[in-house]
Amino acid sequence: MGAEREDPFVEAAAEARHRLVAALAAAGELADPAWRAAFEEVPRHLFVPYYYVGVMGGYERLWRDDPDPRRRERWLAGAYEDRPLGTRLRDGDLVSSASQPSLMAAMLHALGVRDGHTVLEIGAGTGYNAALLSHRVGDERVTTIDLDTDITDAAKAHLAEAGYRPAVITGDGARGCPGRAPFDRIIATCALPSVPGAWLAQCRPGGRVLAPLSTGLISLDVRDAEHAEGRFLHTSAYFVPLRGDVPRAPEVHTVGLPRRAVDSELFRFLLTLTAGSLDPYEAHALWQREHRPQRERYGVTVSGGRQWAWLDDPEGPYSWPLGSSSA
Repeated sequence: MGAEREDPFVEAAAEARHRLVAALAAAGELADPAWRAAFEEVPRHLFVPYYYVGVMGGYERLWRDDPDPRRRERWLAGAYEDRPLGTRLRDGDLVSSASQPSLMAAMLHALGVRDGHTVLEIGAGTGYNAALLSHRVGDERVTTIDLDTDITDAAKAHLAEAGYRPAVITGDGARGCPGRAPFDRIIATCALPSVPGAWLAQCRPGGRVLAPLSTGLISLDVRDAEHAEGRFLHTSAYFVPLRGDVPRAPEVHTVGLPRRAVDSELFRFLLTLTAGSLDPYEAHALWQREHRPQRERYGVTVSGGRQWAWLDDPEGPYSWPLGSSSA
């Protein structure tokens, strides 16, 4: 699976891919041999035929068909660096990117995919993550969905060029993909204000949902269509917001808060997680009182028509409703 077709960069890409995988493995990101094989064999460069890098005053476009061989070398080398790659510009601003490989590896590991599992990915992106999933469980068990036709068309083309053919659906990811449910695992590559209830309804009991929430990654174990619970991973995560039939995330206010707190990534995580539910000054007092808690001390519970975030214990004294979403 995943063999490149008439690709002039095959040998150079294989060497660059090997270096990337070795670095990820050395950092402990690829302990699972199945995921190491996927990253070794799926050609990331085919999913980013062009991307943008920041330069003074804006962005520079690197692409595989550039007539300058040195710029082509830069494009290929960048495709296998452990960093996000800007893939779409709008009015001079980046609006979409290919995720950092080490973050993707951490998310896939936390997803807990096993042989025979079916997986729904919310947010098709370039198609690279769907290719990794297809390598792991097979094309027929992977579905990826995105709201924009241009994104799904491009992802489908990239996947086909790399030799993978999972189901690529154009639709509202907030509603899941009922036509291909149920799923054993659901993974989102876009940030949520709360957990769409449709996802739990389309997930088998005992399944898992992994998604960006606030500036972290929540891993929810699903009991049934109305109940799920889990904690945040240690890592930070920044993704574009999920679009479609979802509530808007509440605004985060920092006016009057100490600069030291506002500059702390962990405090901003708490601020975003509690926005609309907890006064920012109360959040700051809690953050200090609890000794600046790490992300993994926080969790989320979905139960019936309610969902809330909490610190340490879902039934403890520190809990907050998540947005205004309907579970």
